[in-house]
Amino acid sequence: MASKMIPDPHKDAHALILDAIDQGTYRPGDRLVESELADRFGVSRTPIREALQRLETQRLLTRDGRSLIVASLDHAQMAELYAVRQELEALAARLAAQHAAMEEIQVLREMVEADRALLADPQALARANRRFHYQIHLASHNRYLVQQLDLVYRSMALMARTSLAAKGRGEKALAEHSEIVEAIAARDGERAARALRDHLSIAFVVRLKEEAQKSSG
Repeated sequence: MASKMIPDPHKDAHALILDAIDQGTYRPGDRLVESELADRFGVSRTPIREALQRLETQRLLTRDGRSLIVASLDHAQMAELYAVRQELEALAARLAAQHAAMEEIQVLREMVEADRALLADPQALARANRRFHYQIHLASHNRYLVQQLDLVYRSMALMARTSLAAKGRGEKALAEHSEIVEAIAARDGERAARALRDHLSIAFVVRLKEEAQKSSG
C-alpha cells in the first residue's frame, strides 16, 4: 500500500502527481490509480481524477485498456525533445550572459561546487542538475522562455533513467556546467550558448548509448 505523504498546501493534485513522476516515484509504464493517489496525497478523488485527465491530455499519461499509465518516450520522441531542448536552453544561456545579475552568477558557481558532493548519488545529482538548469532559465530574465522550458522539462520526466548514472558522466557534466557558468560570467553569449548546446549533445549521446545497450542486452 502506498505510504501517505503530507500534501503541499501550495500545490494542486496535478502538480503533486507531476512532481511524483519527476522524482521517479512513478516511472514510465507504472499504472496510476485514483484511490491510491488520493490516499498518497491526502486529497479527494475528484481533483485526482481531473489531474489525471489533464495529464493524459498533455500526453504524460497514456491508456492501457481502461487504465492510465505513465507514458514513455520512443527513440524519435527523445530525439525531438533533445533538439528542442538544445535550442531553447542555448537561448537561455545566451540571454543569461546578457542579463544575469552578478548574484545569480555567484549562485550558479556555488551550485556547481556543491554538486560535487553528490557524485556518488546519480539520482540526487540529477535533481541538482535540474535546479542548475532552472537557475539558468531564470537568469535569462525572459518569462516566456522559462514557460516553454517548463513544458520541455515535464516531458523530460518521462525518461526513466538519468544520463548522469553512466560511469564518469557526473564529473564530466559538472566540468561542462562550470564552462557554461564562466561563459555567462564573461558575458559571452555565443560561447555560453555553444557550451550549453554541447553539454546537452553529450548527454544525448550518453543516453543513446545506454538505450542501445539495453535493447541489445
